[in-house]
Amino acid sequence: MELSRREFTKFGCKIIIGAAAGTTLIESIATIDAQEATSSKNYDWTKHYWGYIVDTSKCIGCGRCANACKLENHVPFDEPVYRTWVERYRITNEGREEKVTIDSPNGGIDGFTDDIPADEVKKAFYVPKICNHCENPPCVQVCPVGATYETEDGVVLVDYNYCIGCRYCIQGCPYGARYFNTEKGTADKCTWCYHRITKGLLPACVQACPVGARKFGDLKDPESEINKILDKERINVLKPDLGTKPKVYYVGLDREVR
Repeated sequence: MELSRREFTKFGCKIIIGAAAGTTLIESIATIDAQEATSSKNYDWTKHYWGYIVDTSKCIGCGRCANACKLENHVPFDEPVYRTWVERYRITNEGREEKVTIDSPNGGIDGFTDDIPADEVKKAFYVPKICNHCENPPCVQVCPVGATYETEDGVVLVDYNYCIGCRYCIQGCPYGARYFNTEKGTADKCTWCYHRITKGLLPACVQACPVGARKFGDLKDPESEINKILDKERINVLKPDLGTKPKVYYVGLDREVR
């Protein structure tokens, strides 16, 4: 589907994008962009509304998710940029007060070192982070050319053909989920592996998680696993006071998480 710039604006910067051929985990998308990609023939984006769950009580900090994401989406390994990453939170006592230390060396891909004596750590846990694909996304609001947009199935994407690399969206994201792609000269971010989910596949990070800490599913389907978890568990989102309405939901989120 090819759209002129005028048509692109007319349709509110919403373009049907989707998947290229191939179903392996490390699937090349180097030639896929928001205008050239075509959705799976049977995919109807009006029938879905995607959501994501992270269970922090299950995450073991192995970093396989971040590694799989870089491989799947051709995110440079030689640059400190990530579409998803894992943070480690450690709570120690400093006098009468608690001290929270947060680190994420290489996005968690290479694991974590014990630079604080174990007997000084009161509590430790891992928190995977990813683009929240907000219902009220600040990145869409600040983009001056409409290159960042939300699809009808609830995914926030970047059209690389229209992005001018101004970085307003990177500054506007309160979750630090965007980065500048030096190869493309544009902003970039997690797409929930849109080229995969439009074919009925899971995002690479979800598929790579060995303990099931990441879940992805259709919020429009009452029988989906994600909806059953939302109905059963106590759910939190990151920075709820901002009113962005994230669609990444957390199970077991500690109050120390920022």
